[in-house]
Amino acid sequence: MKAGLTYRITSILLLLLAIGHTLGFRRTDSKWGVDSLPSTMQSLRFDVQGFSRTYWDFFVGSGFIISAFLVFSAVFAWQLGGLPRETLALMRGPAWALVACFFVVTILNWRYFFVTPLIFSIAITLCLIVAAWLSAKPR
Repeated sequence: MKAGLTYRITSILLLLLAIGHTLGFRRTDSKWGVDSLPSTMQSLRFDVQGFSRTYWDFFVGSGFIISAFLVFSAVFAWQLGGLPRETLALMRGPAWALVACFFVVTILNWRYFFVTPLIFSIAITLCLIVAAWLSAKPR
């Protein structure tokens, strides 16, 4: 397998994760027994640094920031996938930094979230490791 193809596969996985996250992070299930929590988060207002906000505002804003970074990561991985081998060999630092980032994301998903994001983050991290390894040296 070539590094470019692995980066492109990673990019698609990242985009799917971004879409799933964006569509799902504000949803709740009545089986969870937390129906009142979102309305409470939306109703409690407070002033912070000149703005009136709710905890729901912080929750939604943080969720969209995560989605934005996932889309950026997808674009970055796609761009890496289009680079020649020689250029990829020069991009070892950013490539391994991306691996490290998603390794941490995988640990955070394991610790704080649930199976679907965990599976995606494991697959993304493994693809990034393979791509970074394959692109380390030009032929």
